[in-house]
Amino acid sequence: MSLPRLHPRTIEAVKERADIVDVVGEHVVLKKKGREYVGICPFHDDSSPSMTVSPAKQFYYCFSCGAGGNAIKFLMEHQRLSFSDVVLELARKYQLPIETLDGPQQERLRKQLSRRDQLHRVLTLAAGWFRSQLRAPEGAAALTYLREGRGLSEATLEAFELGFAPDRWDGLLSHLQQVEGLGPELLEAAGLVVPRKGANSQDGRGFYDRFRGRVMVPIKDRQGRVIGFGGRSLDGGEPKYLNSPETEVFEKGKHLFGLDKAAAAIRKDDRAVVVEGYFDVIALHAAGITNAVASLGTALSSQQITQLCRCCEGRRMVLNFDSDGAGVRAAQRAIGEVEQLALQGQLELRVLHLPSGKDPDEFLKSQGAGDYRALLDQAPLWLDWQIEQVVEGRDLARPDQFQLAVTALVALLGKLPQSAVRSHYLQRVAERLSGGQARLAIQLEDDLRQQVKGQRWHGRSQKWELPGEAGLRERAEAEVLRMYLHCPSYRGAIRVELRQRELDDFALQHHRLLWAAISGLEEDNLGVGRLEAINRGHDPGSDLADLDLPRLLGDQLVVEQSALLSRLTPLLEPNELQRMAFSQPLLQLRGATASLERQKSVKRCRHLLDAWSSQRLETLERCIARLLEQEREEARATASGLAPVSDMESRIEVLFSELNGDALRFQELYYNERKHLEHLDSQRRAGYGEVMAQPAA
Repeated sequence: MSLPRLHPRTIEAVKERADIVDVVGEHVVLKKKGREYVGICPFHDDSSPSMTVSPAKQFYYCFSCGAGGNAIKFLMEHQRLSFSDVVLELARKYQLPIETLDGPQQERLRKQLSRRDQLHRVLTLAAGWFRSQLRAPEGAAALTYLREGRGLSEATLEAFELGFAPDRWDGLLSHLQQVEGLGPELLEAAGLVVPRKGANSQDGRGFYDRFRGRVMVPIKDRQGRVIGFGGRSLDGGEPKYLNSPETEVFEKGKHLFGLDKAAAAIRKDDRAVVVEGYFDVIALHAAGITNAVASLGTALSSQQITQLCRCCEGRRMVLNFDSDGAGVRAAQRAIGEVEQLALQGQLELRVLHLPSGKDPDEFLKSQGAGDYRALLDQAPLWLDWQIEQVVEGRDLARPDQFQLAVTALVALLGKLPQSAVRSHYLQRVAERLSGGQARLAIQLEDDLRQQVKGQRWHGRSQKWELPGEAGLRERAEAEVLRMYLHCPSYRGAIRVELRQRELDDFALQHHRLLWAAISGLEEDNLGVGRLEAINRGHDPGSDLADLDLPRLLGDQLVVEQSALLSRLTPLLEPNELQRMAFSQPLLQLRGATASLERQKSVKRCRHLLDAWSSQRLETLERCIARLLEQEREEARATASGLAPVSDMESRIEVLFSELNGDALRFQELYYNERKHLEHLDSQRRAGYGEVMAQPAA
């Protein structure tokens, strides 16, 4: 269904209500700097915070790639959504009235948006029924488990709205159908019931309850709305914990259990504690440690981390996962999500592993909240914890174990930029490995420093490429390939453009593989000679449009390279915003290819500038000294009857050019390349500018 035209009042209301810091902060970790905020730009491979967000101007701008605009523009580019989609999403988020210019479409749209409200209502009703069942006779065992087994007070049971799902196939289903009049399809969409295999009943008998015989823990979003459930088995049945499936309102990677209750405490303490389980959070809150949250059965995601960082200005986070192998792996995965932010000082990350392998719930029961707080305050920084993980359990007296430890530590310390921090850790690691032998520690520190230096440069394939340019190149190459696949009548023109600009050797491997697969299919249908003629512009290549490349490639990749298919799916199946660019393919092509050629030209500029600066220039003083020597020789020649050269200025110019020939040649090449860059920039700006100026198709 095509989206309705939005009324200007709705657009203006969204612009006034949407706060730029709130919108950008949901996708980028922002840190306050004076009156503005800074963060890592998501539109290129940013290595240091280059994006500035201004609350006063309600504007963002990246000083590296030039991306900028208001909150709507940010979401359009980051989420690859159309203008209407973004405005509708923001209007729903801020509960603003939606007005359109077409009455019937407006009504259909309201129904679509009300679907989420219906799901929230269904989940709230289910949570209420689960709570009532905990107090019913069937819930006696569950209530005893919570009170005695978990040691939870009535206040905690009420605060977290804990409940019980009876061990019946249709307890919740029957209640919501008979009392609330809700259909099974809506309950299925909320993740509460499961369709029976082979059943196609519309009266509810084709479904059964998802949760049975379990203690129920409601999961809420930041606004306190129920979005799903976690169910804990009482009889030891597997799985021990069963979570709601992902639905229209529940995405596990976007939410944190307990954040609705912990947000205020996180702000006050300026620190967030992240644990693994629901009952760890509940136990910590019951003990007065109310800045605790938990991930929802998945590795901590960047979106969850961003939510936490928005709650604490100091960006301080402590991971307290279980001490077993699974807990260590979960901590390592979480560290991987925030490693770059921690290395750049954008976030303070610590890791707490409790003694004796206990989880927070067990530790609180045996030791108490005071001891837990003390350990929390002493939790080591993530890098110290990772160093201990490498060394722990290894016999460093054995050469093979020692070498494995050194290799792992070099890879770890190689992530640190050249700074006093790296020197500090090199010294600490050397002391740790030396076993207290001072002379050996000095030798080890020097050896580690050399290995780390080599490790940091290892694999740097593009000497003249700067951070961020790889991402820009990938996006430009993807644009070209996407146009080739979905604008079939322009395939011949695209091939000519790529050949003339020498861009048909795609830089990224998965793009090269896709281009090779495309060329293979076309060669099979047209022949090698015909395809080469198209590349050279000698043949218009109109037959290329007859091939359904997206379908053929999808079939081929599924069979031959299924792993590659997932990376190329966005090219084979473009979204609405990407399809909008197809309205002016040649303009879009000119902008994308100019961008790719520009990157090559920029690298040549850097190479020439480096070569130019490495040349030793002969000064005019040296030239004059040479000329004086030549004059003495000419005087002797005149005495011999030979004619002298009298044009001194010309002689100085000629001699200067001779002595500095290489440097002047690099200078000329550099300036010619810069002129070419200006030409490419004008093409690129015209290409993108003219495309975006076109009305949406």
